[in-house]
Amino acid sequence: MVESQIKKLDTQEDFVKTEKKAFVIELKNIDKFYYTGVATQVLFDINLQFRQGSFNSIVGPSGSGKSTLMNLIGTLDKPTKGEIYIDGKRTDKMTKKELAELRNKAIGFVFQFHYLLPEYTALENVLLPHRISKEKITKETKTRALDLLTFMGIEDVKNNLANNMSGGQQQRTAIARALMNNPKILLADEPTGNLDTDSTDRVYDLLRDINEDFKTTIIVITHERRIAEKTDRIIEIRDGRIHLDLLK
Repeated sequence: MVESQIKKLDTQEDFVKTEKKAFVIELKNIDKFYYTGVATQVLFDINLQFRQGSFNSIVGPSGSGKSTLMNLIGTLDKPTKGEIYIDGKRTDKMTKKELAELRNKAIGFVFQFHYLLPEYTALENVLLPHRISKEKITKETKTRALDLLTFMGIEDVKNNLANNMSGGQQQRTAIARALMNNPKILLADEPTGNLDTDSTDRVYDLLRDINEDFKTTIIVITHERRIAEKTDRIIEIRDGRIHLDLLK
């Protein structure tokens, strides 16, 4: 009887450990205030968990708090109250140096504006995250960058300067750059806001391929419901609160 109880307890503990490990992002009881003369609360008691390898979207109108939420998940800002865990590490207590190291290794960012360096080629832009880590550019590193450009379907513009590429090519280069250090998490903030419908669909097809091939956890911030419908989970935020959390 005792032995069976111990086995049952071990199984329960293993399940809890497995479940906890499965979450690459956890937000617990998050409040966020901004202080500009008066205190303004923009997020209210946010509790969210994201599984490793999931494909998610956060939707909401302008001013709803979705970009603030992304900044917290991306460790670009800290909560006023609550706890945030990225890959099992509590980030709201980290120093700026620790956060910078975590971002470089674990999180890739894609924004509405590609932010490529115009004096660099597509290949050189993709290699930037590795250079920032101050590691040597080896043959293997360069091969990975070229493989990413091939995966994005833009290997033929690898030697083009940023300004000598189309908008879609620039954004795909930015996505390749975000993946250079093989991050567990990819955060995309309105990544197709400046693209036409065809280019938008191609970018989201690529994000789906990245999610499936690399098992990267992807979170897309968007105000467009049509875009959100392309993901597996839709989180809707209104007035700083979670209004809907739909897993399709």
